[in-house]
Amino acid sequence: MQRLKLFIPLLVFVALAALFFGVERRVQRGEYAPTDLPSALVNRPLPAFSLPALEDGRTLTNSDIQGEWFLLNVWATWCPTCHYEHPFLVALADQGVKIVSVDYKDNAKAAQRWLAEKGNPYVATLFDEAGDFGLDLGVTGAPETYLVDAAGIVRFRYQGALDQIIWDREFAPLIAGLAAPSAELKQ
Repeated sequence: MQRLKLFIPLLVFVALAALFFGVERRVQRGEYAPTDLPSALVNRPLPAFSLPALEDGRTLTNSDIQGEWFLLNVWATWCPTCHYEHPFLVALADQGVKIVSVDYKDNAKAAQRWLAEKGNPYVATLFDEAGDFGLDLGVTGAPETYLVDAAGIVRFRYQGALDQIIWDREFAPLIAGLAAPSAELKQ
């Protein structure tokens, strides 16, 4: 019996290796994507908020950003993946994509400096210093991006950095189906 106990670590290792190998095969076949996290917000209204704008401190609410579809991008200066994603967001904004952002659990001065140095692709940045709005969104980490339609309904959530491949595969087909009247961000 004592000798069998010696094989327990080996059996645990083999079981874990089989589990990880199975998940890796599913990822390779496209059956499983680790960034496909369920969201209770999909097909539901964007949670109500009243937050200061990072740029000038004015209070913004849901009504200030509705009227046409937009991306809601959650980011922070402390997030290394956000550094990778940012140039792509700047390129999207240059193509006319409306992006509203949530600066999540961050330092306002650092975030303002970041946008001044790297470019500001956002029509507005909601400053969520305490992370309460992020909690309402169900944020699990930055970056996360939500596709919100003209009526303020969340249509899709993606966790991780956006790039051209993700944009073409995940967002472009959904956006093609959205029709919304043009509206500017209310001042």
